[in-house]
Amino acid sequence: MGLLSFAKNIGKKIFSTEAEASSAIKAHVEEDNPGIKNLEVTIKDGVVSLSGEAESAEALEKSVLLAGNIKGVGEVKFDNVAAPAPVEEVEYYEIVSGDTLSAIAKKFYGKSSEYPRIFLANREVIKDADKIYVGQKIRIPK
Repeated sequence: MGLLSFAKNIGKKIFSTEAEASSAIKAHVEEDNPGIKNLEVTIKDGVVSLSGEAESAEALEKSVLLAGNIKGVGEVKFDNVAAPAPVEEVEYYEIVSGDTLSAIAKKFYGKSSEYPRIFLANREVIKDADKIYVGQKIRIPK
């Protein structure tokens, strides 16, 4: 089962009521379209369900992060998204107080200068390398 948990009370606020949430989340994911076709989004009690066809495993991962890093979303299910097998292994990381992309790069790669690798892997989720927030989930390519 494809399910990823998120901090429900943080993230970008894009909807006020759950009634408007599905269309708002779909528009948010499609705005930075990481490669999902026929995207459908539903939400119930803070759990988002995605369906559609991903061009790659990376596109699916990015869509899940875009949908999950939204205030009011606690989990994202993605069982109904067809996607090819992953080409590269990734790990998900939740940003904690005091983190910077450089510090995260040093932790995972041993060199803070590798932070652009993390930034590029998350460019749809992180718009500015200096603006990450506690509780945000990102992809860390191995």
